[in-house]
Formats: sequence, C-alpha cells, structure tokens
Amino acid sequence: MKKHFKILSILFISILFVQCTGEDPFLIEKNSVGKINSEHLISDIETLFAKDSVVTRLSEGDLGGEDTKYLQDEDQYLIYSKKGKHLLTIVPKVQHDSASKIKYVEIIDPQFKTEKDVSLRSPFKDINFNYMVNKVETSLSSATLYIDELNATIAMRKSDIGVNPFDTKKINLEQIPDMAKMNHFTIWFD
Repeated sequence: MKKHFKILSILFISILFVQCTGEDPFLIEKNSVGKINSEHLISDIETLFAKDSVVTRLSEGDLGGEDTKYLQDEDQYLIYSKKGKHLLTIVPKVQHDSASKIKYVEIIDPQFKTEKDVSLRSPFKDINFNYMVNKVETSLSSATLYIDELNATIAMRKSDIGVNPFDTKKINLEQIPDMAKMNHFTIWFD
C-alpha cells in the first residue's frame, strides 16, 4: 500500500511539474505575448508560428516614393490560426529587415490574457482594478491608457466611453465607465 501511495505521489508531482513548466501560448506579460518575447527577431516568426499561418504585409515606406505617402508605413506580420482566425499583428522595429527585433504586438484574439485574466474582452473596471493606469492620452477618436507594468497601451473609442468624438477635452479615468470595452490592446517590446 505504501509503495502504491509513493508511486502515485511521484506521478502526481511529475504531472504537476510538467504542467507548470509548459509555456502558456496565450499569456500576456511585459515583453512577452504567448510564444513571442522581446529577444525574438522577425526572422523567428515563421518558426514560432509554424502551425499557424503568417501573412506578411510589407510597407512601401521610403521604397514607395512620393505617391505612397498615405499607404501603410510599417511592416506587419499577421498571425492567423489554421482555422483562419486572426490572432496577432506583429510589427518590427526596423522595416524591411528580417534581423530586426519586434517593436510591438497587437492582440487581436481575446484568448490572449494576462496573469490577472485581463484580455481584449475585459471591461475597463477589470483593467483599472488589476493594473495601475499610468497615463491617459486623448486623440480625436479615442482615449489611450498606458500601463507601465505590462508596457502596454489600451485604446478605447470615445463613443464607447460616452464622449463625443469631436470633443477635444482631455479624458480622465473617472470619466471612463466601468463597462467600457477596449478597442486595441498592444504590448510594446523594449
């Protein structure tokens, strides 16, 4: 009986250890989103997402000349699941350079979450309860929340906050309703 208990205990601990050491492919942390971290290069994306689909959209930038000044100005690497669901958008620090590190990752799929369970679906009250909002910037159409703990920005549409999009007044945290939803969730890499 003792021998069986000892074997079961070792087996249980082993399973627990394996589960704890496995990387969460949907965890958001400072300088890390799932499989991606601040040490990865753009050239690593195809390998990291070998089981997914990577769509590359290269910018025209300096290569496009005068007529392209309104076109996309950053390279984008869009990650789609095999089922066609857009998961992430990755932007490099240096355009047209596969040896570039990653500038930022925009979270598109709400299954990506922080340790405190904040995701793209989280209302403002969950964000504000779990993280310190260090700064709020107001633009013509949105308010952007800066969260230093994650090195993240979260954009919320003024219409979701209940503010007229043409109002140029600064938005403060007290004005944002608890149930306001985020529009963009971006993790910036150092």
